Formats: sequence, C-alpha cells, structure tokens
Amino acid sequence: MTQEQAPEPQKKKIWPGFLDQSEIPLAVYATIFVTMGLLWVFQELHPDVTLGFFTELLGAAFTLFIIDTLLVRSKTKRWKIVQEHVDYLISRDVNRLRDGLAVRAFGFDPVISGIRSADQLADVRAQRALLLEQMEAQTPAELVSSLSQSSLFNEGTYAYLDEKASALWDVFNMRYSEYMDPKLVSTLIQLHTHIKDLGSHIRQYSRATAYPGDATYYQTIGLQGASVSTCEILKIVNELKRKGYSRTANIAID
Repeated sequence: MTQEQAPEPQKKKIWPGFLDQSEIPLAVYATIFVTMGLLWVFQELHPDVTLGFFTELLGAAFTLFIIDTLLVRSKTKRWKIVQEHVDYLISRDVNRLRDGLAVRAFGFDPVISGIRSADQLADVRAQRALLLEQMEAQTPAELVSSLSQSSLFNEGTYAYLDEKASALWDVFNMRYSEYMDPKLVSTLIQLHTHIKDLGSHIRQYSRATAYPGDATYYQTIGLQGASVSTCEILKIVNELKRKGYSRTANIAID
C-alpha cells in the first residue's frame, strides 16, 4: 500500500507569527511607542515629567509584551495537542469527498485487481486520482458532457453533499479553528461554498420534474451551474491532496 502523505508542516514565522496570534491589538503597542517617542522629543521642555511618563510607558509596554507572549505560547501549546487529529479530520473528509465526487459526478467504476486488500485500495485510489486530475483539466463547458447526470442529479447526491458541507462547517467552526492556518480555513470555506452551490444546482435541475413544460430550461441551467461548481471543487480537493490533505479513515487491512 502506498504511504499516506502527511500534510505539509506550517512554516515557522517568529515575529510575524507572534503578531498574527497576538491577543493585544497592534494599535495598543503603536500608541504606546508613538507616545514614548513624543515624550523623548519633548523631554528638554519638562525633563522630570517626561522622564517619569516615559519610564511608566516603557514598563507598561514590557508588561503587556510578557503577558501577550505567555498567552500566545499557551494557545500554541493547546493547539499542538489537537493539531494532528484536526489534520486527520480534514484529510479524511477531503478523501471521502473526492471519492463521492468521482462516483456520483463521473460514474467512477474502478477496475479492482490484485489479491491483497492493501494493493487493491492503493490501485483504486490511483485510478480515482487520475480521473479527478483529468476532469480538473477540463473547462466547465467541456465538463458538462463528462458529468453523470443520472447519479449526480438526485436526492441521494443532494443529501450526500449537504452532509459533506456540514462536516466541513464543523471543522472550521470548532473551538480550535482560530489556531488553524488562515489560508487553510479560507480554502475550506471556499470548498464549503462550492459544495452548497452544487447542491443548489441539483435542486434547480430537479425542478424539471415539477415543471415538465420548462424541463429543458431547468435541466440546462442546473447542468451548466453544476459544471462550474464541480470544476471549482475539483481544483480545491486536488490541491488539498497535493498538500497531503487526503487520506482514508483508519482501517485494518492485510
């Protein structure tokens, strides 16, 4: 079985990273240091008064910095405890979405060969990856003819997409989401949006049954919208896989 690729470690940023996670607004630090600068400039006018204020502000800035540093370190320590499991949740959900997309949107039917379960699983994943990469290379207009309308436009797929959107929503709205890489959170939010949009296009397509006289219109609009949303979803899930965010749930295989 092929070895699962771990998510790329977040790059360490010392000072910029501290500023990003700071519990105290930067405006507070800026105000203190600007005031200290002004006091230093005007110290010749009232040396005793300005020196006293300058010392007090310097002490306040130092105290705030120490408190802020301790808070940031505490947050980072708490995040390290759960980071591995959160990465697993994201990777598992992305893998399941990729599998569902391949089967429901493109009628993926892998050729299963080999004897060992590990080899079969690796082979199926490789076939699926190839299919999704090929579909990603297509434009929305080209993708229309590749979509499996019978398996995509039905209540089962709508419910499936709604479930996957809810799973993503739970991940980036959990308690520890504030510690996640903002770019990753933004990507997950975009993925959630496109999944919900695809569900809306499925609903639009299904109106053809309720309004048979306008069936062609609703099917065309639904199909065109679905191709656009599917293209966006493909780009995101393939990119997440390239970054290591795609793995199967933990299972016992031979």
